[in-house]
Amino acid sequence: MIAESPRFPLRLLARLVPVLAIALLCLWASPAAADFRLCNNTSSRVGIALGYKDAEGWTTEGWWNISSRSCETLLRGTLVARYYYIYAIDYDRGGEWSGQAFMCSRDKEFTIRGTEDCLARGYDRTGYFEVDTGEQRAWTVQLTDANEQPSQQQRVPGMPGPVGPGGGVPGLPNGPPGGTPPAPGLPPVPSPPSGNKP
Repeated sequence: MIAESPRFPLRLLARLVPVLAIALLCLWASPAAADFRLCNNTSSRVGIALGYKDAEGWTTEGWWNISSRSCETLLRGTLVARYYYIYAIDYDRGGEWSGQAFMCSRDKEFTIRGTEDCLARGYDRTGYFEVDTGEQRAWTVQLTDANEQPSQQQRVPGMPGPVGPGGGVPGLPNGPPGGTPPAPGLPPVPSPPSGNKP
């Protein structure tokens, strides 16, 4: 029987230390992740649809199913746009997080190019809310329960009183009567001809 030398583990360790040092240096020098993430800080499971504009035009994608009190990366890599759009459904208690940026969606998993003629193309027309990333490389949206939201009585700096219904400032023109202003970065949604109500 051959006895192992007590120096064998030391030789192995001496060979591994430079390799481990290089691996650690590579990991340390790698750039930080730049992703678009969403954290579900609610007590419910939620479904998420995402809209964004890239070099090829407008795209909507869904659904990400996110458990209560967890986060999910929706897009990997450096953000390509300033504005992103979210539509979320509360699977457990009902309700939704929506907005005035109308884009296409559907009930099943989807990737849809373009935001025009959703209904004519066989999709649903859904109101997404806007997320302004301020042109950051990475962004995380924090989805919260309604009772954790800021008060609905928002104030505009320098203006007396709260912001009016629909975000309008009382006493100032806030768009055409009965019209909904488009979200920044989205093409305006044409009004249907008078007399043709959906």
